[in-house]
Amino acid sequence: MAKQIVPFVVHGTGTGVAQNISVPGDVSHTFESDTLPPFGGADSAPSPLSYTLGALTGCNQISAQLVAKELGVTLGEFTFAATGDFDPSVFVGGAEGNANFDAVRVEASVQTDADEATFATLVSELERRCPVTQLFKRSSLDYTSTWTALPLEAAS
Repeated sequence: MAKQIVPFVVHGTGTGVAQNISVPGDVSHTFESDTLPPFGGADSAPSPLSYTLGALTGCNQISAQLVAKELGVTLGEFTFAATGDFDPSVFVGGAEGNANFDAVRVEASVQTDADEATFATLVSELERRCPVTQLFKRSSLDYTSTWTALPLEAAS
């Protein structure tokens, strides 16, 4: 099978540290980024680092749905907390080293009807296939995740 490429494109414009970002396509989207005052921003919008953690949780949820469909299990509500430990000394002060997060931790729970073994497969496979998880894992930071299966609540 030939490799397929799906391009993802964003355009940004801004002044100072704030930026307006647009995503072209059949349905276009826009969002803004800024940063915290210690990094020169006004905190008027989420920082790019916050967006990366949000991208991680969002991509995990999408990946979980794709894998769940293949495994024949149902997923309900998700809850995520993603924390990135960031030392700004390289970014702000120009110190030697890596400007990346030192560590990222994801705590996730999802309602499911999967048994324990199937849930373990679901988590392993979604993390293997999630592009954003792989960006973090392959960047040499300390990446950990804890997934909890919760009983699937019946629709009311």
